[in-house]
Amino acid sequence: MGTAIAQCKGMVGSSKSLCIAQVAPLYESVPPKLYGGTERVVSYLTEELVRQGHQVTLFASADSCTTAELVAACDRALRLDPKRPAGTALHTLLLEEVFKRADSFDIIHCHTDCIHLPLARRSPVPVVTTLHGRLDLPGLDRLFEEFAELPLTSISDAQRRPLPAVNWAGTVYHGLPLELHTPTYTEGRYLAFLGRASPEKRIDRAIAIAQACDIPLKIAAKVDAEDRAYFTAQIEPLIQPPFIEYIGEINEREKTAFLGGALALLFPIDWPEPFGLAMIEAMACGTPVIAFPCGAVPEVVDEGVTGFIAGSVAEAVERVANIQQLDRRRCREAFERRFSATRMANDYCDVYMACGEEPCQLRA
Repeated sequence: MGTAIAQCKGMVGSSKSLCIAQVAPLYESVPPKLYGGTERVVSYLTEELVRQGHQVTLFASADSCTTAELVAACDRALRLDPKRPAGTALHTLLLEEVFKRADSFDIIHCHTDCIHLPLARRSPVPVVTTLHGRLDLPGLDRLFEEFAELPLTSISDAQRRPLPAVNWAGTVYHGLPLELHTPTYTEGRYLAFLGRASPEKRIDRAIAIAQACDIPLKIAAKVDAEDRAYFTAQIEPLIQPPFIEYIGEINEREKTAFLGGALALLFPIDWPEPFGLAMIEAMACGTPVIAFPCGAVPEVVDEGVTGFIAGSVAEAVERVANIQQLDRRRCREAFERRFSATRMANDYCDVYMACGEEPCQLRA
């Protein structure tokens, strides 16, 4: 095992490769057909590792699309399956399949929250866990104290704050393929909101900002079952087409035109955002971001370069008025420098290496 992990030193540009298991949640396909954060990132990481010459096995739903070897744990992603299968049962089967093949891999990389931790403890090969959610919930401190020997990666430094003493192997920011979105360098005509229609994402703030600026707002949002009552009661009454327009979930192809045509992406969140994939998707399209300073936002947005950070609706309105000060080309340049899939994969390779016998530091 140590020899295989040590090969990671020469991975980029080397003929040597690792055998890597990427383990995705089953809620969405990899990549998702519509909305989906974690599974989308797993897809970008998997495809980039394959491109770099590694032998990757992706454990995911059967409707996933990948150049890696695909091992399917269910016929289709759970969220879009009308049969509403038992998620816990299928994730248990998924992990059983992963760990009974553990000897086939040099590293197992799990994106499945914490359900795999008992198996990871007993694995004959290193297991890296990327945590994609918020970590300020009661009970997580006890959980990670119990599994203190297992290496974890965060997707921002802000995500770590509730659990500073756990076994962090590194922070790896999300990345996108450079060719995924074509940037638009002409000024957009509307404000955009992209994300979940949940209370903490604060679509109501986005609407208030657009109304105060007298600029149209387009809302591309997923409404989960648990958020339906909130959306119906609190958001739908505020939607006034064509000025405030709700267009629903959009797929990856539609994002390029949606974000590229926007004057700015509004990201007025009210929760400890672990990362915020929509922000770098906007930057990839050349579109600046106006965001509230919660969670990872100050790490992702370069103030005055890729966007503005506002502390209130009134301040966000002022920032919209100054959005022409930002160069959309610099937004794209910052994205290419900081948030490419290649950089993400390279950083994860450093984490894999750090879990072997020869540790190394993450790239800046």
